[in-house]
Amino acid sequence: MSAGTLYDKVWDRHLVANLPDGRDQLFVGLHLIHEVTSPQAFGMLRERDLEVAYPDLTHATVDHIVPTADQSRPFADDAAEEMMRELEDNVGEAGIDFSDPTTGDQGIVHVIGPEQGLTQPGKTIVCGDSHTSTHGAFGALAFGVGTSQIRDVLATGTVAMEKKKVRRIEVAGDLGPGVTAKDVILTIIRRLGTEGGVGYVYEYGGPAIEAMGMEGRMSVCNMSVEGGARAGYVNPDETTYEWLRDTDAVRDDPDAFERLKPYWESVRSDPDADYDDVVEIDGSAIEPVVTWGTTPGQGVGITEPIPDPDELPPEKRETARRAQEHMRVDPGETMRGYDVDVAFLGSCTNARLADLRAAADVVDGREVHPDVRAMVVPGSQRVKAAAEAEGLDGTFREAGFDWRDAGCSMCLGMNEDQLVGDEACASSSNRNFVGRQGSKDGRTVLMSPVMVAAAAVEGEVTDVRELAEVPAA
Repeated sequence: MSAGTLYDKVWDRHLVANLPDGRDQLFVGLHLIHEVTSPQAFGMLRERDLEVAYPDLTHATVDHIVPTADQSRPFADDAAEEMMRELEDNVGEAGIDFSDPTTGDQGIVHVIGPEQGLTQPGKTIVCGDSHTSTHGAFGALAFGVGTSQIRDVLATGTVAMEKKKVRRIEVAGDLGPGVTAKDVILTIIRRLGTEGGVGYVYEYGGPAIEAMGMEGRMSVCNMSVEGGARAGYVNPDETTYEWLRDTDAVRDDPDAFERLKPYWESVRSDPDADYDDVVEIDGSAIEPVVTWGTTPGQGVGITEPIPDPDELPPEKRETARRAQEHMRVDPGETMRGYDVDVAFLGSCTNARLADLRAAADVVDGREVHPDVRAMVVPGSQRVKAAAEAEGLDGTFREAGFDWRDAGCSMCLGMNEDQLVGDEACASSSNRNFVGRQGSKDGRTVLMSPVMVAAAAVEGEVTDVRELAEVPAA
């Protein structure tokens, strides 16, 4: 087993008890909740006449079902309005802080935690959402949990988990122009597989990771779960500390930064830490990546051919054949020139200010292709306000994008933002499963924000490096 890693240190410092079934009981430093997975858990507490143990360590937002075109109340969708009201009642009764749309702080749960400074190094963080791994970018141990575990955390402030192995993923070299954090994580998943991380947490490091801003690191950690890992994290460093210094939680307490920084630094993996596995990736060899299939692992470099199923390992062949049939692609071709009907910029993977800036640079002075409907859905109200202050909304609108309110939107299609029929979507989200974006016949091609922007203006999957001088991110 690993030793001296951030994972081991944070796990040990939050260990409450070793349970008879072999799992460990961990104290939870931050519990994030939203409107979709929490109602049942609150109901279970009421059935047992229990109260929320640590409301001050719990924070709520609304993101999955909230409309992005019109957030006025009541919501047009009755089910969405019902979930919203139940969340309001639950957090009000329990005394839980709630970033609702009237506060200016509402947004996707994995965007608001980091931007408000709730997410910090050395914390254990849980949420009823699989992409909770995002928060690992700050050197936290962050896990997605199910409804019964949400109940347990609400009632006790603890969660029962089995400790995993640690795989170090070292990304060496410099990323080239047009190559982003999204391309890095799609490359990792492509190489290791969607089940390659089962039984592991991933520690991301190396020069390419260390050179990323916090937004890029969050994109990488966000998709750890797509690679099968229980969580993913980056050791905190000066980039982390500079982000945190400007957040609410630190700025509102003048002594907080100097008080907390020694702990944040103490949880970093030791230079001689032992890992259960080490994987090396050459970052300089990565090019923009897009998916050709129906899992995030079915990706290919923009200049590379789509694989022949017969040349894949036997256990992957039938899945590849079905995916290629659904996506209407042929082996040997590249994804360049693949027609798209929709361009979606958003999701907890890629809807932060840096993502929108990079995409706006690509579309500036260009127009969305007449056959494409394009939308930008900022990750939070704060991201939206900051983007508008910089004039990014004007750039997108002038190009022909629809500028929306904050929410999960078309990432999972739980509101009105959905694919229709067999539309093909260039998407900056994290999953391309059949039906994920609201239509069982819809086709989703995952890519970075700058690649989505390029597809939007060209009407087809395009190598962004051919459109503009774009920096690595």
